[in-house]
Amino acid sequence: MYADCDDPWRLADRWYEERKYALTVAALPKPAYRSAFEPGCSVGVLSALLAGRCRNLLSCDREERALAQARSRLAHLPHVRVERRQLPEDWPEESFDLIVLSELLYYFTAADGADLLERTVRSLEPGGTLELVHWRHPVADHARSAEAVHRQAGGHPSLVRIATHSEPDFLLDVFTRPEQPGTTAARLSVAAAEGLA
Repeated sequence: MYADCDDPWRLADRWYEERKYALTVAALPKPAYRSAFEPGCSVGVLSALLAGRCRNLLSCDREERALAQARSRLAHLPHVRVERRQLPEDWPEESFDLIVLSELLYYFTAADGADLLERTVRSLEPGGTLELVHWRHPVADHARSAEAVHRQAGGHPSLVRIATHSEPDFLLDVFTRPEQPGTTAARLSVAAAEGLA
C-alpha cells in the first residue's frame, strides 16, 4: 500500500484518526511512563502523541517508506527511537511499562496473535499498561476481527482489563499486568491509584 501512497490511511489528516488517537492517549491510566513500545507505528502520528507521555519510546514498523515519514515527524524528539522491525521475530529484548498495540494484532492468525501476546506480556513490567485499539469493519487483509483480538487479550491470565471503549468503528481496551496475582480491576483503577476509591 505504501508503494502507491505515503500515507494510505490518511492517518495525519483525517478527523476520525485525530479523534481516535486523542481517545487512545486519554485512556492511558498513568500520567507518564518510563519506557513505551509501539509496534506497527506506520507514519508516526500516534507516536508523536505518545512521546508526550513517555520518557523513552520505541516505535517500529516493517515498512521502510512509512518509517521514513515517522523518522521525519519524530526527529525533534531525542527520547524516541524509530526502528525497522519484522514481528514477531524482531521483538525487542527490553522491558516496558507501556505497550500500545494499535491496528496491529488482527493481521495475525490466532496462533501468531497468541505468540505476540505472550511476548507482550513478558515485556510488560509488573504494574505496566497494555493498550489495544482495532478497527471493527471487515478488511480483506485482516486475519481476524477486532472482537477476536480483544477477546484473546481479555482471556490472558496475566492481564486485567481496567477500561474499555466500544464504538461502531473501533474497540479500545486498556489492560494492566498486576504486581500481585488476583488483583481486581477495581483495585487498579485510576481513582484507586490516587486514593479516591
